[in-house]
Amino acid sequence: MSDFKDLDPLLHSQLRLAIMSLLMSVESAEFVYLKEKTSATAGNLSVQLDKLSNAGYIAVSKGYKGKKPVTTCSISKTGIHAFENYVKSLQSYIKK
Repeated sequence: MSDFKDLDPLLHSQLRLAIMSLLMSVESAEFVYLKEKTSATAGNLSVQLDKLSNAGYIAVSKGYKGKKPVTTCSISKTGIHAFENYVKSLQSYIKK
């Protein structure tokens, strides 16, 4: 198991990795979009977004569309760097 020391444990979660993968391909995404694409429950998605936000991997902004509250997420430069390093680490294990 020590071979996996380079894998970011925060990104090694299936849902967090899915969120980051989605955010890598868009400028930003609304909570509802992420919920639909990941098939996560609202509660679980909220918890995972908080973890990614606290790590500085994503930015979460809350606003309104008309009178409806909207939460929007975007990946940060730190998050892009972490995701790219994670992918590189996975690739290095695959090549072994």
